Amino acid sequence: MTGISVRFAPSPTGRLHVGNARGALLNWLFARKSGGSFLLRLDDTDTARSTDEFAKGIEIDLRWLGLDWDRFAKQSDRFALYTAATDKLKASGRLYPCYETAEELDLRRKIQLSQKKPPVYNRAALKLTDEDRAKLEAEGRKPHWRFKLEHRITAWDDIVHGRVEIDAASLSDPVLVRSDGYPLYTLSSVVDDGDLQISHVIRGEDHVTNTAAQIQLFEALDYTVPSFGHFSLLLDADGGGLSKRLGSLSLSDLRDQGYEPMALNSLLARLGSADPVEPQLELATLVAGFDLGRFSRAPARLDPHELDLLNAKLLHAMDFAAVQPRLPAGATEAFWLAVRGNIGQLSEAADWWPVVSGDIATVIEDRAVVDAAAETLPAEPWDGTTWKAWTQQISAKTGAKGKALFHPLRLALTGRDKGPEMAPLLPLIGRDRVVQRLRSS
Repeated sequence: MTGISVRFAPSPTGRLHVGNARGALLNWLFARKSGGSFLLRLDDTDTARSTDEFAKGIEIDLRWLGLDWDRFAKQSDRFALYTAATDKLKASGRLYPCYETAEELDLRRKIQLSQKKPPVYNRAALKLTDEDRAKLEAEGRKPHWRFKLEHRITAWDDIVHGRVEIDAASLSDPVLVRSDGYPLYTLSSVVDDGDLQISHVIRGEDHVTNTAAQIQLFEALDYTVPSFGHFSLLLDADGGGLSKRLGSLSLSDLRDQGYEPMALNSLLARLGSADPVEPQLELATLVAGFDLGRFSRAPARLDPHELDLLNAKLLHAMDFAAVQPRLPAGATEAFWLAVRGNIGQLSEAADWWPVVSGDIATVIEDRAVVDAAAETLPAEPWDGTTWKAWTQQISAKTGAKGKALFHPLRLALTGRDKGPEMAPLLPLIGRDRVVQRLRSS
């Protein structure tokens, strides 16, 4: 294939959280803005932790956000490609066997750090003779395999960071294949990106250093090196990491808590960029205004309160058709228009449905005001002007004004001390219910 192609490559070892969602959304927006292709790839080589349930959950979460994909792949279907790549690297001398145990490597790192040296692998395995390797294998040791980096400056023009140059001599040769023969992330990811012709790799800045080694691996395998863009990571409102809070910020939890997907999309699409965060009703609007080049290297802060505000603003702007399937049976457009400006979650609309359609427990705070209301209650039909005319008559009869007038009436008619404007709510309640509530003891 030709043209722009990006990928979102989660591991199905858990539920997607807001950090994952941001990566998926930015890639999706980039693809849609450029007319390119969006690949969903499940990095499921960790067979011990990957599950079908988590894989299905990823698809459910992406569809909830409205993020469709043009292509789909699973790494578990592609092991033959990783084996071929491994063989090619071995033949070219770029992949070499190492026999150190995890404990030995950890001790070596501690010694290097104590000597104020960078904890870089010293390539001791390259000095082993055939006899040395045979002896180690006779002891039962199985090799893991490292990619031999060329000690040179590796550079790229990052879409977010600008020009990045890394001296590969400062890096450890990365392990590509475990001792049990399983490929690790660096190998499988590069092979898939190369084979599936990913043109742009857009991911978090925690991968910046990895990129130098991956560029050399693309070159060693004769793949076209993609362009890279590394966006800043998310912090919490106080500037701390999100890691301890991810459980409460999983997409499934946010969905269960009643957040609208476009509220989350509106927030994540702009966090860390120079563009203001504003509620958008459609992904198309986010696509039209998307520019990865406007994203900053500074960490982006995710404030749950900002998500709450966005969710409320979004609901206040949503039309009846968009929410009707999720409203109580029988709810009308007039009902939705009356209550939407007073809710932060769509589920709160259901709390107001009994107020206009059923029996409620009312509260009589001021009997004089309530009796005057019953005496001056106009005949139907009612409209949006009825409330003002009626309360003026009640005020003239009792002398009550402001809160002393409106609060007792709201309590008597709705059973609540605050809520939507009464002018549109009153016609929905209807005269029969109003009479019944005003005359309640």
